[in-house]
Amino acid sequence: MEGFIADTLYDQSTKKRNRSLINRKIIFRVLGILLWVETTMFLLCAGVSWYYDEEDIVRTFLQCAGINTLAGGLLILLSRGAEHKMNKRDGYCVASFTWILFTLFGMLPFYLSGSVDSITNAFFETMSGFTTTGATIMDNIDSQSHGILFWRNLTNLIGGLGIVSFALVILPIFNEGNLQLFSAEATGVTQSKLHPKVSIMVKQIWGVYLALTLLVAILLRVGGMNWFDAVCHSFATLATGGYSTKQASIAYWNSPFIEYVIAIFMVIGSLNFSLIFLAAKGKVSKIWHDEETRWFLWSVIILTAACAIALVIYNGYGAEEAFRKSLFQITTIHSSCGLSTEDYSSWPPFTWVLLLFAMLAGGCTGSTAGGIKATRLQMMAKGIRSIFRRLLHPNAILPIRINRQTVASNIVLAVAFFVILYLTLILIGWLALMILGVGFMDSLGVVVSSIGNTGLAFGNYSPAYSWNALPDVAKWILSFLMLVGRLEMYCVLLLFYPSFWKNR
Repeated sequence: MEGFIADTLYDQSTKKRNRSLINRKIIFRVLGILLWVETTMFLLCAGVSWYYDEEDIVRTFLQCAGINTLAGGLLILLSRGAEHKMNKRDGYCVASFTWILFTLFGMLPFYLSGSVDSITNAFFETMSGFTTTGATIMDNIDSQSHGILFWRNLTNLIGGLGIVSFALVILPIFNEGNLQLFSAEATGVTQSKLHPKVSIMVKQIWGVYLALTLLVAILLRVGGMNWFDAVCHSFATLATGGYSTKQASIAYWNSPFIEYVIAIFMVIGSLNFSLIFLAAKGKVSKIWHDEETRWFLWSVIILTAACAIALVIYNGYGAEEAFRKSLFQITTIHSSCGLSTEDYSSWPPFTWVLLLFAMLAGGCTGSTAGGIKATRLQMMAKGIRSIFRRLLHPNAILPIRINRQTVASNIVLAVAFFVILYLTLILIGWLALMILGVGFMDSLGVVVSSIGNTGLAFGNYSPAYSWNALPDVAKWILSFLMLVGRLEMYCVLLLFYPSFWKNR
């Protein structure tokens, strides 16, 4: 009898636990461990500060490391007895909360060192770094310490392919939930599988990412940067992050070689890293045979040509300079990087529309770029063409194909809803900022730039200016849009959907 009662109670408790769709303890455990990962990043920055004899900054990073260690330890203590499994909802929670926690604790070096003057600015700067947006509130970048500058650019490097995916590379403890974690954070309509095991696939992609980052650093050093600047800008280039060690950004060096190198690698950073990995293994044709890649590259070529012609005709630029300036600004915006060589506010106004399109479009799926992504735009364009063809041929079967593969109608519908939601969030953000007193064109630029993780805008927030003049409330709204854009919207917005938290 006692055994029957015990079994009954156990079954009831199990059913009660199973009715809950959120495994809070495993979420606490993963978040705690990830905060310890950020601790190692702080220690690395402390080492950089120590190398440059910045004692105050060393102490700041050590304090931040101590705070992170304690917070991570507390979360791990709260996770005692966690089940070693993770479902999709847990993955969404971990992905969203990781980026928020990393930003909350990642802003401490900026605030505690006095590099920024408020919590709002510190949070904005950190969120902009981790989401690889690259918008800054700093008006004194040149006077910042090496440790703080290295931390800014390190946030770009880690945020490029994703904080959680970085953890999957260095930590072998997430074997039970790798797929859920990777799926929740990875961007794009689909993710190409290079290997059946997610952990191995992520390591392969990160290997290519870091190898290209090293190559960029070497080329920038050859081009005239010192090693510190070269390394920091290599972090920003492949990650399409946009943070520079100079207030004038890349214009500081006035070097065509540096501009061409960064432009080329910003384009590479905008391509699907799965295809880049295959190209590195000798399958170069895979890149050009991919429809999304061709769409993106043709967009860069056409927009660059249009802007270059405009600069020659209207602004009197020489042919090479017009091409170089146009190529750099188109690639930095199309790739959602945010580095700059000049203020395009002086360009003919119609080119601003081309830049706005590039900002909305972004790069390819599976890349470090933001925006709507080329594949989604392809599907929308082919869907519209299909509608016209159906009007002419009502009985014809006209499937939509990408890379010669038929795309299911539910995927096309999901893409259409994604684009509508994306534009709706832009409209809401645009209206909110105008209510706060930001100008019509200024508010449009910063909202599109934030949700697209671009970092460059128009008017008073063009490359010649920082975003420090924005109202504090606007900075919090834009920080939210950066996060939503980086995690492809649904991952974050799901947390505000009541049914997400309900039991079965």
